[in-house]
Amino acid sequence: MTTHTASSFAEPGNRRILLVEDEQTIADVVRDYLLKAGFQVDMAGDGFSALSVAASRRPDLVILDRMLPGLDGVEVCRRLRLTMSVPIIMVTALGTEDDRILGLEMGADDYVTKPFSPRELVLRVKSVLRRSVKEFAPEPPVEAAGLELDPGSRTVTHGGSHLALTVREFDLLAFLMRRPNQVFSREELIKAVWGWDFGDLSTVTVHVRRLREKIESNPTKPQLIKTVWGVGYRFDDTGGGHGKQ
Repeated sequence: MTTHTASSFAEPGNRRILLVEDEQTIADVVRDYLLKAGFQVDMAGDGFSALSVAASRRPDLVILDRMLPGLDGVEVCRRLRLTMSVPIIMVTALGTEDDRILGLEMGADDYVTKPFSPRELVLRVKSVLRRSVKEFAPEPPVEAAGLELDPGSRTVTHGGSHLALTVREFDLLAFLMRRPNQVFSREELIKAVWGWDFGDLSTVTVHVRRLREKIESNPTKPQLIKTVWGVGYRFDDTGGGHGKQ
């Protein structure tokens, strides 16, 4: 994914959004709100078109409908994750927790449930982009338990091997690594990492599970991101996990 400076984020016209939505009325409304906010917008109405446009236009963020003709949003998300680290906001009309979790497990950084406020969606877009942008004066790199995290390049390595993390996975790991051995509840994490005052706490649970799959030697017996039952999670900087490509 292209890295932008803080100043380029201040100019939304430099940021390209791929809107994948097969309901034309919804697509037109969301497109208009994004354009008014100053973003460039590409559109696709089905899963295969979404993959084609993403490959050719290299968007800074994808808004991806869950239910699409040809190839559904979950599969599109999975395939996008194989080739790029672009932030993905999934939009779903299916309100069950399992459906939302499935999207997150495939690599979505955020989700919005229909019906939604287009204004809220634009705010979510700005929030996700803000966290994915490279700042002029990023925090210094941090090393712990064999992991090396560089906020400037937004990369994480273990033993020289690059770990493929989504925007939210990176943010969550960075937050925890900078506060080793401190316990945080899911409510605290969703506010600090996602910037939400409220939200589905299963979002945090899914991202913790995905991170464990990538950084722990045995995700079923985590040594780095540990669960403190009844409270939340903490990062143990003496743990013995190892990253996976």
